[in-house]
Amino acid sequence: MRAGATVESAPAFDLAAFRAAVSDSFVPLRVSTAHPASFRGSIRGTTADSIHLTEVRATDHAVERTTDLIARDDRAFYKLSLMVAGSGMLVQDDHETVLAPGDLAVYDTSRPYALVFDDTMRTIVLMVPRHGIGVPPSQMRELTATRLGGADGAAAVVASFLAQLSAQAAQLAAPTRARLMRSALDLATTLFLDRLGPAAVDDPHTALLQRVHTHIDRHLGSPELTLSSIAAAHFISTRHLQGLFHDQGTTVSSWIRQRRLERCQRDLADPALRHVPLSAIGATWGFVEAAHFSRTFKAAYGVSPRAFRAAH
Repeated sequence: MRAGATVESAPAFDLAAFRAAVSDSFVPLRVSTAHPASFRGSIRGTTADSIHLTEVRATDHAVERTTDLIARDDRAFYKLSLMVAGSGMLVQDDHETVLAPGDLAVYDTSRPYALVFDDTMRTIVLMVPRHGIGVPPSQMRELTATRLGGADGAAAVVASFLAQLSAQAAQLAAPTRARLMRSALDLATTLFLDRLGPAAVDDPHTALLQRVHTHIDRHLGSPELTLSSIAAAHFISTRHLQGLFHDQGTTVSSWIRQRRLERCQRDLADPALRHVPLSAIGATWGFVEAAHFSRTFKAAYGVSPRAFRAAH
């Protein structure tokens, strides 16, 4: 799916086209069905700040994320799935769960998994970078391929939000849509912490990582935001700091760069900031040199800041 706060339509696909669309919208996946001639499916999605929300409708089929596909593309995402219609079975690691309408479940694209749908189905999937969830992967493993509910409590709030956001995304202005997508990420994190219970909330590792994330977001515009300055602000060694981010599948510098790019992307899509020079937007979020900002943005999103603004 293309970068930026975009919405893509949902044409009907035969099996071959659906296979390509699924892998393009998510990560490389293997799709099969017992009824290839009569298979029909559709995909409609929106993306902002590396957060993807996708609605999938299809007749009976199975989806697999295999070790060979992971070797080809090992990007690490969490996918939070809301079953809207039909039923499905999700398998990952030693966990297996059956999903009915209204159920939520999460799985990790960096490890093999399978989804099986025996009849016509509809699901909404929130896909977020694994490092965007402030929960250690070791704890998230406790949740993958388990039923997270959806009828009450935090799960009900998240399920309702995802359903409404998916339904209304095409009608929303790009800046509004991007903000709501970030809210979806926050809600997903809240749900995971709720399901893990007090042990996760009180975990020193998780608490420190969340404080570091907050510190980085507050100082994104400062050229003085460095590995050393962040470590010093939290009274830890640079090695300890690097270890925190390594556990999340990223690095400190990559995290800072991504967060800065996301802020620039948001501002470039905001009509109220159309008059602000591109270089000023970059500088606001820590890209001091205009040429470096342009190169970094294009490397991440495939288009220049100028072209991105023109498209929004």
